[in-house]
Amino acid sequence: MTAPEFVSLEDAAAMKTGTRITFIPGLQALYAEALKNLCYVKKIPIIRALHPMMGIDKATGQDRQARLYELTSQTSLPTMFHNEERPRNVWTEQLALAEQIGAPDSPKLIPDDYALRAEVYGLSAIILGEDGLVWNMRILNDGPLGRKYGYSEAASAAAPEKVGAVLKLLDERLAAQEARGSAYLVGDALSAADIYWATMSMAVCPAPPSIMPVTKQNQGMLQFFEANAKLPAVAEVMSPRIEAHQRFILTTYCETPAVLGGDPL
Repeated sequence: MTAPEFVSLEDAAAMKTGTRITFIPGLQALYAEALKNLCYVKKIPIIRALHPMMGIDKATGQDRQARLYELTSQTSLPTMFHNEERPRNVWTEQLALAEQIGAPDSPKLIPDDYALRAEVYGLSAIILGEDGLVWNMRILNDGPLGRKYGYSEAASAAAPEKVGAVLKLLDERLAAQEARGSAYLVGDALSAADIYWATMSMAVCPAPPSIMPVTKQNQGMLQFFEANAKLPAVAEVMSPRIEAHQRFILTTYCETPAVLGGDPL
């Protein structure tokens, strides 16, 4: 597979046309992967831009993310640029933009029916939002990323049960949908909730290399995901349904194996 090309953050910000998304080559940062998967489903061509790493540049003594903050008033991954519009950094805005600019013949990921739409956004929020599954996964360990998301000993101690509670809810949802003959989280068709959950579930239900390749850059993260899967609060509620849904959505609708760049192992 041909390695993807990445443009600089400055070049991405200066472009006047096209959809640009920031990535770290070789690293499957889950929010960036989820946005990439949304764009793949919506048939949106993307330009990959280099997302600056956290921390201080040893050579210059400067914050490596200072320019990103100047451009977007935040530093989280990913940033989404489209044409000359303002950057989008929040998942709800990225989803809305992807739905808007996607190909007319692509699947609708935000249902027209408001009751179903509420379900899509509600399920997505407990996966992606503050105090949701990924949020609590990030505060399991003390470190720069954990502190960014409010790490404390008390919050970290409570996190596994919260992750398990979200898993249990999603598994029950999949079971109820299966009973009514649907392979999807909401209604009878693919939605953003399926894409988000299938992508984020890799943090607690690791995917094989045929879906998520191993690189020099992501091998440590993959080990972290393996450890998450063994947490008692996770392992006791993990079910074959969650794994089956993950594999079905990623292999049916998304680009697999994932294209990461970096240094494959």
